[in-house]
Amino acid sequence: MELKGVYGMKKILVVDDVEINREILREILQDEYEIVEAENGKKALEVIDAQKEELIAILLDLVMPEMDGFETLEVLKKNKIVERIPVLVITGDHDVNVEKRCFDLGSCDFIPKPFNNQIIKRRVRNMAEFFENKLQLEKKVEEQTAVLRKAFYTLQVQADRLKKRNQDIIDMLGTVVEYRNLESGEHIQRVKDYTRILAECAMEEFPEYELTPDKIDTIVAASALHDVGKITIPDKILLKPGRLTQEEFEYMKSHTLRGCEILDSIESDWEPESKKASYDICRHHHERYDGKGYPDGLAGEDIPLSAQLVSVADVYDALVNERCYKDAYSPQDAYHMIINGECGVFSPKLMEAFRKVRKQFEELAKR
Repeated sequence: MELKGVYGMKKILVVDDVEINREILREILQDEYEIVEAENGKKALEVIDAQKEELIAILLDLVMPEMDGFETLEVLKKNKIVERIPVLVITGDHDVNVEKRCFDLGSCDFIPKPFNNQIIKRRVRNMAEFFENKLQLEKKVEEQTAVLRKAFYTLQVQADRLKKRNQDIIDMLGTVVEYRNLESGEHIQRVKDYTRILAECAMEEFPEYELTPDKIDTIVAASALHDVGKITIPDKILLKPGRLTQEEFEYMKSHTLRGCEILDSIESDWEPESKKASYDICRHHHERYDGKGYPDGLAGEDIPLSAQLVSVADVYDALVNERCYKDAYSPQDAYHMIINGECGVFSPKLMEAFRKVRKQFEELAKR
Protein backbone atom coordinates (compact mmCIF):
# COMPACT_ATOMS: atom_id res chain seq x y z
CA MET A 1 0.00 0.00 0.00
CA GLU A 2 1.42 3.39 -1.00
CA LEU A 3 1.10 5.90 1.81
CA LYS A 4 0.19 9.40 0.77
CA GLY A 5 -1.24 12.49 2.37
CA VAL A 6 -4.23 14.33 0.99
CA TYR A 7 -2.13 16.13 -1.63
CA GLY A 8 -0.06 13.14 -2.78
CA MET A 9 2.88 13.79 -0.39
CA LYS A 10 4.12 11.31 2.20
CA LYS A 11 5.80 13.39 4.86
CA ILE A 12 6.89 12.52 8.36
CA LEU A 13 7.60 15.16 11.00
CA VAL A 14 10.49 14.36 13.36
CA VAL A 15 10.44 16.48 16.54
CA ASP A 16 13.58 16.23 18.69
CA ASP A 17 15.89 18.86 20.19
CA VAL A 18 18.94 16.62 19.63
CA GLU A 19 20.14 17.10 16.06
CA ILE A 20 21.94 13.73 15.91
CA ASN A 21 18.69 11.96 16.76
CA ARG A 22 16.93 13.78 13.91
CA GLU A 23 19.75 12.86 11.53
CA ILE A 24 19.59 9.17 12.52
CA LEU A 25 15.83 9.03 12.02
CA ARG A 26 16.13 10.88 8.71
CA GLU A 27 18.70 8.34 7.49
CA ILE A 28 16.45 5.44 8.52
CA LEU A 29 13.27 6.80 6.92
CA GLN A 30 14.28 9.03 4.02
CA ASP A 31 14.20 6.23 1.43
CA GLU A 32 10.43 5.95 1.90
CA TYR A 33 9.35 9.32 3.23
CA GLU A 34 10.08 13.01 2.96
CA ILE A 35 11.33 14.08 6.39
CA VAL A 36 10.37 17.39 7.97
CA GLU A 37 12.17 18.43 11.18
CA ALA A 38 11.49 20.57 14.26
CA GLU A 39 13.72 21.03 17.31
CA ASN A 40 10.93 21.59 19.88
CA GLY A 41 7.20 21.41 20.37
CA LYS A 42 6.57 25.04 19.52
CA LYS A 43 8.28 24.71 16.12
CA ALA A 44 6.49 21.41 15.58
CA LEU A 45 3.07 23.02 16.04
CA GLU A 46 3.96 25.63 13.43
CA VAL A 47 4.94 22.91 10.95
CA ILE A 48 1.81 20.90 11.72
CA ASP A 49 -0.42 23.92 11.28
CA ALA A 50 1.09 24.60 7.86
CA GLN A 51 1.44 21.02 6.57
CA LYS A 52 -1.07 18.87 8.50
CA GLU A 53 -2.79 17.76 5.29
CA GLU A 54 0.48 16.31 4.00
CA LEU A 55 1.79 14.62 7.16
CA ILE A 56 1.19 10.90 7.60
CA ALA A 57 3.01 10.54 10.95
CA ILE A 58 4.69 12.53 13.73
CA LEU A 59 7.71 11.25 15.68
CA LEU A 60 7.81 13.19 18.94
CA ASP A 61 10.50 13.36 21.62
CA LEU A 62 9.36 13.99 25.19
CA VAL A 63 12.30 15.93 26.68
CA MET A 64 12.74 19.23 24.82
CA PRO A 65 13.19 22.94 25.68
CA GLU A 66 10.48 25.62 25.25
CA MET A 67 7.69 23.07 24.82
CA ASP A 68 8.25 19.43 25.74
CA GLY A 69 6.52 16.39 24.26
CA PHE A 70 3.78 16.20 26.88
CA GLU A 71 2.78 19.83 26.31
CA THR A 72 2.84 19.26 22.57
CA LEU A 73 0.62 16.18 22.89
CA GLU A 74 -1.88 18.15 24.98
CA VAL A 75 -2.21 20.73 22.20
CA LEU A 76 -2.45 18.03 19.50
CA LYS A 77 -5.17 16.24 21.47
CA LYS A 78 -7.09 19.45 22.11
CA ASN A 79 -7.01 20.28 18.39
CA LYS A 80 -7.91 16.66 17.51
CA ILE A 81 -4.75 16.26 15.41
CA VAL A 82 -4.02 12.92 17.11
CA GLU A 83 -7.27 11.61 15.60
CA ARG A 84 -5.99 12.19 12.06
CA ILE A 85 -2.20 11.83 12.29
CA PRO A 86 -0.49 9.05 14.28
CA VAL A 87 1.95 10.31 16.92
CA LEU A 88 4.82 7.97 17.87
CA VAL A 89 6.71 9.04 21.00
CA ILE A 90 10.54 8.91 20.95
CA THR A 91 11.71 7.87 24.38
CA GLY A 92 14.29 5.90 26.27
CA ASP A 93 12.13 6.00 29.39
CA HIS A 94 10.08 2.80 29.69
CA ASP A 95 8.31 3.84 32.89
CA VAL A 96 4.72 2.56 32.88
CA ASN A 97 3.33 5.88 34.14
CA VAL A 98 5.08 7.76 31.34
CA GLU A 99 3.68 5.38 28.72
CA LYS A 100 0.19 5.60 30.23
CA ARG A 101 0.29 9.39 30.19
CA CYS A 102 1.36 9.37 26.54
CA PHE A 103 -1.47 7.02 25.58
CA ASP A 104 -3.94 9.15 27.53
CA LEU A 105 -2.82 12.17 25.52
CA GLY A 106 -3.42 10.37 22.22
CA SER A 107 -0.08 8.86 21.19
CA CYS A 108 -0.44 5.52 19.41
CA ASP A 109 3.01 3.90 19.76
CA PHE A 110 6.63 4.41 20.86
CA ILE A 111 10.01 4.68 19.12
CA PRO A 112 12.44 3.23 21.68
CA LYS A 113 16.02 4.41 22.18
CA PRO A 114 18.54 3.26 21.14
CA PHE A 115 17.11 3.25 17.62
CA ASN A 116 16.62 0.02 15.69
CA ASN A 117 16.21 0.51 11.93
CA GLN A 118 13.78 -2.32 11.27
CA ILE A 119 11.62 -1.67 14.33
CA ILE A 120 11.34 2.03 13.49
CA LYS A 121 10.42 1.37 9.85
CA ARG A 122 7.85 -1.25 10.78
CA ARG A 123 6.19 0.78 13.52
CA VAL A 124 6.01 3.93 11.44
CA ARG A 125 4.63 2.06 8.45
CA ASN A 126 2.10 0.11 10.54
CA MET A 127 0.76 3.24 12.21
CA ALA A 128 0.66 5.22 8.96
CA GLU A 129 -1.22 2.43 7.18
CA PHE A 130 -3.63 2.02 10.07
CA PHE A 131 -4.50 5.71 10.15
CA GLU A 132 -4.74 5.89 6.36
CA ASN A 133 -7.25 3.02 6.39
CA LYS A 134 -9.06 4.54 9.37
CA LEU A 135 -9.50 7.88 7.62
CA GLN A 136 -10.65 6.24 4.40
CA LEU A 137 -13.18 4.16 6.34
CA GLU A 138 -14.44 7.23 8.19
CA LYS A 139 -14.83 9.04 4.88
CA LYS A 140 -16.83 6.15 3.43
CA VAL A 141 -19.00 6.03 6.54
CA GLU A 142 -19.64 9.77 6.27
CA GLU A 143 -20.56 9.43 2.60
CA GLN A 144 -22.87 6.48 3.27
CA THR A 145 -24.40 8.28 6.23
CA ALA A 146 -25.13 11.27 4.00
CA VAL A 147 -26.77 9.00 1.43
CA LEU A 148 -28.84 7.25 4.11
CA ARG A 149 -29.83 10.56 5.66
CA LYS A 150 -30.99 11.82 2.27
CA ALA A 151 -32.90 8.58 1.64
CA PHE A 152 -34.50 8.79 5.09
CA TYR A 153 -35.53 12.39 4.43
CA THR A 154 -37.07 11.36 1.11
CA LEU A 155 -38.99 8.52 2.77
CA GLN A 156 -40.11 10.85 5.53
CA VAL A 157 -41.43 13.34 2.99
CA GLN A 158 -43.26 10.55 1.17
CA ALA A 159 -44.68 9.26 4.46
CA ASP A 160 -45.86 12.75 5.40
CA ARG A 161 -47.52 13.17 2.01
CA LEU A 162 -49.17 9.77 2.34
CA LYS A 163 -50.39 10.64 5.83
CA LYS A 164 -51.74 13.96 4.54
CA ARG A 165 -53.52 12.21 1.66
CA ASN A 166 -55.02 9.68 4.09
CA GLN A 167 -56.24 12.49 6.33
CA ASP A 168 -57.79 14.29 3.34
CA ILE A 169 -59.68 11.10 2.44
CA ILE A 170 -60.85 10.65 6.03
CA ASP A 171 -62.00 14.27 6.30
CA MET A 172 -63.81 14.12 2.97
CA LEU A 173 -65.68 10.92 3.83
CA GLY A 174 -66.48 12.20 7.31
CA THR A 175 -67.99 15.36 5.85
CA VAL A 176 -70.11 13.32 3.46
CA VAL A 177 -71.40 11.24 6.38
CA GLU A 178 -72.36 14.34 8.35
CA TYR A 179 -74.35 15.82 5.47
CA ARG A 180 -75.92 12.46 4.65
CA ASN A 181 -76.92 11.80 8.25
CA LEU A 182 -78.33 15.30 8.84
CA GLU A 183 -76.68 15.43 12.26
CA SER A 184 -74.70 18.32 13.70
CA GLY A 185 -71.64 19.07 11.64
CA GLU A 186 -69.71 19.03 14.91
CA HIS A 187 -70.49 15.39 15.70
CA ILE A 188 -67.32 13.99 14.13
CA GLN A 189 -65.13 16.61 15.80
CA ARG A 190 -66.72 15.89 19.17
CA VAL A 191 -66.20 12.15 18.78
CA LYS A 192 -62.57 12.85 17.93
CA ASP A 193 -62.21 15.05 21.01
CA TYR A 194 -63.86 12.50 23.33
CA THR A 195 -61.72 9.74 21.84
CA ARG A 196 -58.51 11.70 22.46
CA ILE A 197 -59.45 12.51 26.07
CA LEU A 198 -60.24 8.88 26.85
CA ALA A 199 -57.22 7.50 24.97
CA GLU A 200 -54.76 9.82 26.70
CA CYS A 201 -56.10 8.78 30.09
CA ALA A 202 -55.89 5.09 29.11
CA MET A 203 -52.29 5.62 27.98
CA GLU A 204 -51.38 6.97 31.43
CA GLU A 205 -53.38 4.50 33.49
CA PHE A 206 -52.88 1.29 31.51
CA PRO A 207 -49.40 0.97 29.95
CA GLU A 208 -50.28 -2.58 28.90
CA TYR A 209 -52.36 -1.02 26.11
CA GLU A 210 -49.06 0.26 24.63
CA LEU A 211 -50.67 3.48 23.50
CA THR A 212 -48.38 6.29 22.35
CA PRO A 213 -49.09 9.87 21.24
CA ASP A 214 -48.60 8.80 17.61
CA LYS A 215 -50.98 5.85 17.97
CA ILE A 216 -53.54 8.11 19.61
CA ASP A 217 -53.26 10.61 16.74
CA THR A 218 -53.92 7.78 14.28
CA ILE A 219 -56.95 6.51 16.23
CA VAL A 220 -58.39 10.01 16.64
CA ALA A 221 -58.06 10.74 12.92
CA ALA A 222 -59.60 7.38 11.97
CA SER A 223 -62.52 7.89 14.36
CA ALA A 224 -64.04 10.24 11.79
CA LEU A 225 -64.89 7.17 9.67
CA HIS A 226 -66.79 5.19 12.30
CA ASP A 227 -70.15 5.78 10.55
CA VAL A 228 -68.99 6.05 6.93
CA GLY A 229 -71.19 3.06 6.06
CA LYS A 230 -74.31 5.15 6.77
CA ILE A 231 -73.78 6.69 3.35
CA THR A 232 -75.36 3.53 1.96
CA ILE A 233 -78.39 3.44 4.28
CA PRO A 234 -81.71 4.61 2.68
CA ASP A 235 -83.23 7.85 3.99
CA LYS A 236 -86.39 6.13 5.15
CA ILE A 237 -84.30 4.15 7.63
CA LEU A 238 -81.45 6.55 8.39
CA LEU A 239 -83.72 9.54 9.00
CA LYS A 240 -86.74 7.76 10.45
CA PRO A 241 -87.99 9.81 13.43
CA GLY A 242 -89.44 6.90 15.38
CA ARG A 243 -88.26 3.50 16.54
CA LEU A 244 -86.93 1.22 13.80
CA THR A 245 -88.57 -2.11 13.09
CA GLN A 246 -86.49 -5.22 13.64
CA GLU A 247 -85.93 -5.51 9.90
CA GLU A 248 -84.94 -1.85 9.63
CA PHE A 249 -82.61 -2.16 12.59
CA GLU A 250 -80.88 -5.17 11.00
CA TYR A 251 -80.38 -3.14 7.86
CA MET A 252 -79.05 -0.18 9.88
CA LYS A 253 -76.56 -2.50 11.58
CA SER A 254 -75.10 -3.34 8.17
CA HIS A 255 -73.51 0.13 8.02
CA THR A 256 -70.48 -1.34 9.83
CA LEU A 257 -69.78 -3.84 7.05
CA ARG A 258 -70.81 -1.48 4.25
CA GLY A 259 -68.38 1.10 5.61
CA CYS A 260 -65.54 -1.43 5.39
CA GLU A 261 -66.49 -2.14 1.79
CA ILE A 262 -66.19 1.59 1.06
CA LEU A 263 -62.75 1.68 2.65
CA ASP A 264 -61.65 -1.40 0.69
CA SER A 265 -62.77 0.26 -2.54
CA ILE A 266 -60.44 3.24 -2.06
CA GLU A 267 -57.56 2.69 -4.46
CA SER A 268 -55.29 5.42 -3.07
CA ASP A 269 -52.32 4.28 -1.01
CA TRP A 270 -53.08 3.97 2.68
CA GLU A 271 -50.53 4.24 5.45
CA PRO A 272 -50.79 0.77 7.09
CA GLU A 273 -51.51 1.90 10.66
CA SER A 274 -54.08 4.43 9.48
CA LYS A 275 -55.80 1.87 7.26
CA LYS A 276 -55.96 -0.71 10.06
CA ALA A 277 -57.33 1.76 12.60
CA SER A 278 -59.94 3.06 10.13
CA TYR A 279 -61.07 -0.46 9.24
CA ASP A 280 -61.17 -1.67 12.88
CA ILE A 281 -63.15 1.36 14.04
CA CYS A 282 -65.57 1.24 11.12
CA ARG A 283 -66.32 -2.48 11.59
CA HIS A 284 -66.17 -2.91 15.35
CA HIS A 285 -67.34 0.30 17.06
CA HIS A 286 -70.68 -1.39 17.87
CA GLU A 287 -69.11 -4.50 19.43
CA ARG A 288 -69.64 -4.85 23.18
CA TYR A 289 -67.34 -6.24 25.83
CA ASP A 290 -69.79 -9.05 26.75
CA GLY A 291 -69.99 -10.23 23.13
CA LYS A 292 -73.54 -8.91 22.56
CA GLY A 293 -72.58 -6.28 20.00
CA TYR A 294 -72.36 -6.48 16.22
CA PRO A 295 -71.41 -7.32 13.48
CA ASP A 296 -69.07 -10.09 14.67
CA GLY A 297 -70.06 -10.58 18.30
CA LEU A 298 -66.49 -10.01 19.49
CA ALA A 299 -65.96 -10.01 23.24
CA GLY A 300 -63.39 -8.65 25.68
CA GLU A 301 -60.01 -7.65 24.38
CA ASP A 302 -60.70 -9.35 21.06
CA ILE A 303 -62.33 -6.05 20.19
CA PRO A 304 -59.62 -3.71 18.81
CA LEU A 305 -58.73 -1.02 21.34
CA SER A 306 -59.26 1.70 18.74
CA ALA A 307 -62.88 0.56 18.28
CA GLN A 308 -63.45 0.32 22.03
CA LEU A 309 -62.30 3.91 22.55
CA VAL A 310 -64.41 5.31 19.72
CA SER A 311 -67.41 3.28 20.87
CA VAL A 312 -67.47 5.02 24.26
CA ALA A 313 -67.01 8.42 22.63
CA ASP A 314 -69.74 7.80 20.03
CA VAL A 315 -72.30 6.52 22.55
CA TYR A 316 -71.68 9.43 24.90
CA ASP A 317 -72.06 12.01 22.12
CA ALA A 318 -75.21 10.29 20.84
CA LEU A 319 -76.73 10.47 24.33
CA VAL A 320 -75.99 14.14 25.05
CA ASN A 321 -77.21 15.41 21.68
CA GLU A 322 -80.65 15.45 20.11
CA ARG A 323 -81.27 13.04 17.25
CA CYS A 324 -84.21 12.63 14.91
CA TYR A 325 -85.36 9.69 16.99
CA LYS A 326 -84.64 10.99 20.55
CA ASP A 327 -84.16 13.99 22.80
CA ALA A 328 -80.81 14.84 24.37
CA TYR A 329 -79.86 13.51 27.79
CA SER A 330 -77.93 15.61 30.28
CA PRO A 331 -74.18 14.89 30.53
CA GLN A 332 -74.76 13.59 34.05
CA ASP A 333 -77.48 11.17 32.91
CA ALA A 334 -75.36 10.05 29.95
CA TYR A 335 -72.45 9.33 32.27
CA HIS A 336 -74.54 7.16 34.60
CA MET A 337 -76.22 5.34 31.71
CA ILE A 338 -72.83 4.29 30.32
CA ILE A 339 -71.35 3.38 33.71
CA ASN A 340 -74.44 1.37 34.65
CA GLY A 341 -74.37 -0.63 31.42
CA GLU A 342 -77.63 0.76 30.00
CA CYS A 343 -75.91 1.27 26.62
CA GLY A 344 -74.15 -2.08 26.53
CA VAL A 345 -71.13 -3.43 28.38
CA PHE A 346 -67.77 -1.68 27.96
CA SER A 347 -64.25 -2.59 29.09
CA PRO A 348 -63.79 -2.25 32.87
CA LYS A 349 -60.46 -0.53 32.29
CA LEU A 350 -61.99 2.00 29.91
CA MET A 351 -64.82 2.58 32.37
CA GLU A 352 -62.20 3.35 35.02
CA ALA A 353 -60.59 5.83 32.63
CA PHE A 354 -64.07 7.20 31.77
CA ARG A 355 -64.67 7.92 35.45
CA LYS A 356 -61.41 9.85 35.67
CA VAL A 357 -62.22 12.02 32.64
CA ARG A 358 -65.90 12.58 33.48
CA LYS A 359 -65.44 16.32 34.05
CA GLN A 360 -63.57 16.74 30.76
CA PHE A 361 -66.38 14.94 28.90
CA GLU A 362 -69.03 17.07 30.57
CA GLU A 363 -67.17 20.32 29.86
CA LEU A 364 -66.86 19.34 26.20
CA ALA A 365 -70.55 18.37 26.04
CA LYS A 366 -71.57 21.78 27.44
CA ARG A 367 -69.48 23.58 24.82
